[in-house]
Amino acid sequence: MPNKTYELNLEAAGSWAKKYFHASRALMESVLRPYDLGNTQWYVLNLLANDGPINQRVLTRTLDIERATLSGVISALVRKGLIQQISHPDDQRQKVLKITTAGRKLWATLPDPIELIAAVAFDGVDAEEIATTNRILREATQRLINYKKKANKS
Repeated sequence: MPNKTYELNLEAAGSWAKKYFHASRALMESVLRPYDLGNTQWYVLNLLANDGPINQRVLTRTLDIERATLSGVISALVRKGLIQQISHPDDQRQKVLKITTAGRKLWATLPDPIELIAAVAFDGVDAEEIATTNRILREATQRLINYKKKANKS
């Protein structure tokens, strides 16, 4: 009996999603390399520049990365003088991250790699098709996340 996944060609959709991820990540890395920034460093600066000081624990959840990974990223940004890591006024164990003046200056000069990726990848694609693609991928991702949560509870 044929596998329905292959009949619907969902394997190809997953393969293309992975290829898109890798291609967009490579483009983002090439855009940020001259500024001595990595992808996650850019995301941290983006959040701090646009949303103000953020609790480090919240940032871990927002970026959906491991604490150890974020710690390395934060250490690099602190060492570069782009962000500050300060103790939370109510709980000294909690750390709050804040962009520095040097970080704001750099941020003002950075090209937006996400904007570039979208412009290149979706040039000439109808806005309705983009909206449909976004909806399908968002819903499919959420179903996978929910499935994994359910499976882990069992």
